[in-house]
Amino acid sequence: FSQVLESGDYDFVDRRGLQGEELRECYGRAFMCDTYITSSNAVTQRGELYNVDGNSNRVACIVFGPRQVIVIVGKNKIVPDIESAIERVKAIAAPKNTVRLGCDTPCAVTGKCISLKESSYMCDGCNSQGRICCNYVVTAQQRHKDRIKVIIVNENLGY
Repeated sequence: FSQVLESGDYDFVDRRGLQGEELRECYGRAFMCDTYITSSNAVTQRGELYNVDGNSNRVACIVFGPRQVIVIVGKNKIVPDIESAIERVKAIAAPKNTVRLGCDTPCAVTGKCISLKESSYMCDGCNSQGRICCNYVVTAQQRHKDRIKVIIVNENLGY
């Protein structure tokens, strides 16, 4: 899939390897693009998208900006309800992402959010500088018909 996007036939906005002002400019270009391709941290059986972000560039593009958003989700991200989505992020998605990104957070060390021990409140957790759980977005309904398209793949994709 990435080979197609990187083929030169598309104006592919790629943030890999960028830092500082270059990264910020990349986020701005992605925000105003025609098609934004992403995934979701969880999708409920009711069809709600649940996403948690640190920089919030991804959730910003999901809720507003690009003309079209394509969300590709593996079957492993389908959960019964929002409470299960919150649990999934705290126990699976966030810890694995902090390891992948090299963030210095408690969940990178323990494998799950510290708030799972202390409370079930969505926003509880660490206060680490490397925290990636900064903004929580539930997408429940589209105001602009057909702007967001969700493709569910019958295999496990990502975390």
